[in-house]
Amino acid sequence: MNTIIQPTIAALPPLPPPPSSSFPQNPFSLSNPKPSLRPSLSLSLSPPSSSNPKLKPQLLLNFTALPPSQSLPTQKPLLPLTPPNGSDQTHFLFHHLLNLLRLSARHGDHELARAVHASILKFEEDNHLGNALISAYLKLGLVPDAYRVFQSLSCPNVVSFTTLVSGFSKAGREDEAVELFFGMRNSGIDPNEFSFVAVLTACIRILELDLGLQVHALAVKMGYLDCVFVSNALMSLYGKCSCLDYVLKLFDHLPERDIASWNTVMSSLVKEFRYAEAFELFRELWRTEGFGIDRFTVSTLLTACTGSSAFRAGKLVHAYAIKIGLEANLSVTNALIRFYAACGSVNGVKSLFERMPVRDVITWTEMITAYMEVGLVDLAIEMFDNMPERNPVSYNALLAGFCRNGEGLRALDLFTKMLEEGMEMTDFTLTSVVNACGLVMDCKTSEQIHGFLIKFGFGSNACIEAALLDMCTRCGRMADAKKMFLRWPAEQDRSVILTSIIGGYARNGQLDEAISLFNLNQSEGRMDMDEVSSTSLLGLCGTIGFHELGKQIHCHAFKRGFLTDVGVGNATISMYTKCWNMEDGVKLFNMMPTHDVVSWNGLLAGYLLHRQGDEALAFWSKMERTGIKPDKITFVLIISAYRHTNSNLVDNCRSLFLSLKTVYGIEPTSEHFASFIAVLGYWGLLDEAEEIICKMPFEPEVSVWRALLDSCRLRMNTTVGKRVVKRILAMEPKDPSSYILVSNLYSASGRWHCSEMVRDKMRKKGFRKHPGQSWIIHNKKIHPFYARDKSHPQAKDIYSGLEILILECLKAGYVPDTSFVLQEVEEHQKKDFLYYHSAKLAATYGLLTSKPGKPVRIVKNILLCGDCHTFLKYMSIVTRRTIYVRDASGVHYFSSGQCSCKDYW
Repeated sequence: MNTIIQPTIAALPPLPPPPSSSFPQNPFSLSNPKPSLRPSLSLSLSPPSSSNPKLKPQLLLNFTALPPSQSLPTQKPLLPLTPPNGSDQTHFLFHHLLNLLRLSARHGDHELARAVHASILKFEEDNHLGNALISAYLKLGLVPDAYRVFQSLSCPNVVSFTTLVSGFSKAGREDEAVELFFGMRNSGIDPNEFSFVAVLTACIRILELDLGLQVHALAVKMGYLDCVFVSNALMSLYGKCSCLDYVLKLFDHLPERDIASWNTVMSSLVKEFRYAEAFELFRELWRTEGFGIDRFTVSTLLTACTGSSAFRAGKLVHAYAIKIGLEANLSVTNALIRFYAACGSVNGVKSLFERMPVRDVITWTEMITAYMEVGLVDLAIEMFDNMPERNPVSYNALLAGFCRNGEGLRALDLFTKMLEEGMEMTDFTLTSVVNACGLVMDCKTSEQIHGFLIKFGFGSNACIEAALLDMCTRCGRMADAKKMFLRWPAEQDRSVILTSIIGGYARNGQLDEAISLFNLNQSEGRMDMDEVSSTSLLGLCGTIGFHELGKQIHCHAFKRGFLTDVGVGNATISMYTKCWNMEDGVKLFNMMPTHDVVSWNGLLAGYLLHRQGDEALAFWSKMERTGIKPDKITFVLIISAYRHTNSNLVDNCRSLFLSLKTVYGIEPTSEHFASFIAVLGYWGLLDEAEEIICKMPFEPEVSVWRALLDSCRLRMNTTVGKRVVKRILAMEPKDPSSYILVSNLYSASGRWHCSEMVRDKMRKKGFRKHPGQSWIIHNKKIHPFYARDKSHPQAKDIYSGLEILILECLKAGYVPDTSFVLQEVEEHQKKDFLYYHSAKLAATYGLLTSKPGKPVRIVKNILLCGDCHTFLKYMSIVTRRTIYVRDASGVHYFSSGQCSCKDYW
């Protein structure tokens, strides 16, 4: 009886010429394959004869020619493969069946593997063949088939178990892999070194540290810890689980090391941001003979250079990669793209991408991330559209990039597209879309996304719920945020959401609630501050001007070693500069071990806040000498610095602005134009400023015209101002500040009817003006004041003190300027309105509560009005006090009747 099985495979070697001897040439050689021939396998069992009572097997290959036209195949004769007389027929057949299994796995041919399987069933059970079949099925992704073969083995050996444990681990069935490993132990079969590596692979994938510790103990007991493969796998597990001490101990006690051992330890150090130690370990590897650096070493070093901003070292690694022929390696090139993106070198990233002979989905995704990092959103979108294939990671990179660049609406549109295409929603995806809602700051949209997540069961995820709470604070839904905060499970860490809600209170003007909540949780020991929370709270202290609390958090960060984190260092610099302490901000910058472009921008912003333009330009020169690549924010700050120089340097500013694209590769944006227009307007060049706006290569945004209008206010130029007002109102801006500026200008010129029309338009659009507020910090508590505010517990003393101050200032020469009263009332009423502005009330409270000779520090949420500015100058004379006021324009330093802003703000 003959049994014929007909599998197919994409390409095998051509039919060899018939040999002269009875033993044929090997038809399985892969040299010179011809895809025009398609083989099929037949196993024929000839019936027994009188001379040979046993079944006589014949392995037959049938080749089918496939013409280019893809017409029906023609048959060629069967080739019998018969072993020479006297040779071991079974061994001969087993050898060729194993070859066919290898070929099926190599070419991804499921049918050929199943055909061989069917042939194997005709022989007695053989573990070697069974294990090879399990391995082939696993390589083909047929895990259930592999498991059925394993179950059919009557006596599986250690290779059978190990092969399947490894297959389960790589197929995402880690729990089954672990169960099978311990099932092998229960069956009385001892694992070998490959068994340990296989089960540790499962532990690594699911980050199962406790189980890994048990496997470690078993490896010690059985004497496999000296095996370099087992130790490498253990080090990899401990590195993934952030147990760096265990990694280093294992490495130190290894009797033998290979390059994978060194790479694993370096990778673990980089994962924990211990870059200096990673570089030192590499230097030790370099000095050790017998080890060649591979692609993993280079990729790890590039990651360390990226994380530590060691741009010069990264370029040296790149040069070495070229020298040893690794630049074309896919993983190395992907790491190089990531490195040059961190350097801000768009041309370097683009050049690498264009030279790559092979690209994968990671390459394209890295390019999207690189373009998004430097703000080239349109190029990132183009890269995404040109991708030959996309996965959820690609979509997530684009989504996160939109959020990073403030493109909340685009992020929401992409999320909608992902839903329509049935794309997998990961925690990262959902967190990003929640962050996008926070950027848009639209209450209704945030409620819709919130409802969607709850409906589909994502709201119970701690990470997503924390992002939702933060979104609520950014969309003005503080009541909902408070509810989420109060129902947060007690057993879960509250540090992240505590930081979010404190920051939310600060953003929504509820400063007292923010500080009270912080003090309460810190006193109860529930405020466990890490790098992220320290950064957020330092930002809060800077925003509200809480210098003392900022210093305490700085000390805490110093004790915990957080200042090595560049983000914490940057936040501390910003805090000091916003809290009137430029000196400590500069000191901290000089003490930081590493800087990024944000560090430099932070100190530049501090100089501008203090109106120290010449110092900012000197710092910019230092930045250029250091070789740090500036970004678009850097140039917004540098251009703005020319407003605050002691002498007119408009020509220098103009040269810098015109060289942005040609010298620095920065395409000027509306922010750059607005900064340049403000500089021209400050120095009185209003006509040139208006002409530049009219010649802009793209449609100017409202912010550009508003910069010119503000200059018209400073220079009291009503001619240009009227034209600019018409432009702004025609654009129908989507922010209230433009309407308020126009309305105030109308009010100041006595055109009350026009002012009311503008405010009526605001109301119809749903815009509302945030009232002017000034506050002062006393006894770790914020004391806020509004105009004519009598809600403070010491209001009676404050008003009595202010009346005395007004009389003293009037004697010294102060004359109330009623043009700053923007209400249509009688003249005597205007004076009453002026006398009780929030800044005057806050300054009086500061005098009453501070020690004689100590400076008074005030924060105001909008621009200081002209009359308050004049009053505070006289107040500094009559009280002999220094008064600091930080308003929307920067820091005012009042001393002996003078202000640091030179009366231009």
